[in-house]
Amino acid sequence: MMKPVVAIVPSAGSGRRFGGGKTLLDLNGMPVIAHTLGALQAVDEVVEIIPVMRNEEMEKALDIVERYGFTKVKKIAPGGRERQESVSHGLALVERKNCIVLVHDGVRPLVTPSIIRRAVSALGDLDGVVTAVAVKDTIKEVSDGMVKKTLDRKRLFAVQTPQVFPCRVLMQAYAEALRSGLHFTDDAALVEHCGGRVKVIEGDYSNIKITTREDLVLAEAFLGSRA
Repeated sequence: MMKPVVAIVPSAGSGRRFGGGKTLLDLNGMPVIAHTLGALQAVDEVVEIIPVMRNEEMEKALDIVERYGFTKVKKIAPGGRERQESVSHGLALVERKNCIVLVHDGVRPLVTPSIIRRAVSALGDLDGVVTAVAVKDTIKEVSDGMVKKTLDRKRLFAVQTPQVFPCRVLMQAYAEALRSGLHFTDDAALVEHCGGRVKVIEGDYSNIKITTREDLVLAEAFLGSRA
C-alpha cells in the first residue's frame, strides 16, 4: 500500500525577474497558485497540501483556498529568504513522518494530475524522483564571453517539478544542508549531495515555470490548447 503524500508548494519567490510576485497573477480567470493547487487537490494519493507563501500574501492565499474549496490545505507556511529556506519551513509543518513528500513549484500551474501520479508511483524504494524533459537547444559552457565547451545534448535534461522523496530522506538532507551551510537550486540536488539515488522520469514541455511575462503568455496559450 502506498504511503500518503504530503505536497509542499513553495510560492514565496520575490519575482525579481518578473517585476513582482507571480503566484497571485490572473491566468485564464484564476490565480496562478489556484491552478497549481487544483491539480494537487485532484490526486487521491495527496492527502495534504502545504503552500509556502510570502507573509504579505497569506491573507489572499487563505481566501483562494476557501474560494476554490482546496480542502487538502490545512495550513500555510511562511516563506523564507530563498527557496531552500521556504521548503524547509514547509517541511517543518509535516506531521506525518512516515509519508512521501512531493515538492512542486507554485509557479508551475500547468502540471497535471497525471504527471503527479507518475512521479509518486515511480518512487518505490528510491531516495527521490524528478520530472525532466530533454534539452532541445545546443548548450555551451561559457567563460568570460567565450565558449569553453559544447555539452552533449543527449545527456542533458531540464529538471522540473514535481519532485518526490520519502519524508525521512528529505528531512535528513535538509538537516545536513543546515549543518553544512550548503545551498542548492532544487531539492533533488540536495538529496544527491547526501548520496541519495534519484530517478529521472519524463516530464512535460508544457509544465513551464512562470518566470517572465512571456511565460505567462505561453501558459495562457497552453491552457487554451487544452480547452
